[in-house]
Amino acid sequence: MNKKFFALPVQKQEAILNAGFCVFSQNSYKKSPTSEIADAAGISKSLLFHYFYNKRELYLFLWEKCAQITMEALEKSGCYEQTDLFDSMNLGLQAKLEIMRRYPHMGTFVMKAYYEKDPDVRPAIQESIAKYADFKTNTVLLNLNPEHFIEGLDLEITDTMPAQFYCNCSKKRIEKAIISIGKKEIQEMIDEGKEIEVKCHFCNTAYKYTVDELKELLKQAR
Repeated sequence: MNKKFFALPVQKQEAILNAGFCVFSQNSYKKSPTSEIADAAGISKSLLFHYFYNKRELYLFLWEKCAQITMEALEKSGCYEQTDLFDSMNLGLQAKLEIMRRYPHMGTFVMKAYYEKDPDVRPAIQESIAKYADFKTNTVLLNLNPEHFIEGLDLEITDTMPAQFYCNCSKKRIEKAIISIGKKEIQEMIDEGKEIEVKCHFCNTAYKYTVDELKELLKQAR
């Protein structure tokens, strides 16, 4: 990657990022035209490849950028340093909403990339997922003050323990995520004729879906 990309004004960098997120979120890796990305970013295709040597490099850069953007936003929000649970939740939510405002297609891109099967990028994506597999939100300790939960109540604190985030993932939630990737991708999974396993990005819990279950999800997809 050409380091000159980082010398661009932030607004221009974000225009290129958003163009990539948008185009790649609407198509598979192979069928996403880089010319459309360049047009959406307001630059020429040759200039796009001046910053990124090829399509693969751009795609993988966007993938890693998603993790960077999310982690930096949450750290910057101060949600992990709060002693009040609701302050922490509120700051975390504001950070996520800001991400959605600045990068409206990033979430869909992440889902597409997670299930991307193209051998040109899939190995690198899977390696990256494994890198983050040990990062679990339920192991992030907060300095919550238990007294904040009983203000004004005549209760005595007899014991304390570290508070933790927990993951509220479920098979039903994962089903909604699978449905969101579209009929074409789900049909490709069905055509392989074997069950799939999907792991939650946060707690690493694995959920398995049979071919018959995928067929039912296909009926709900667009």
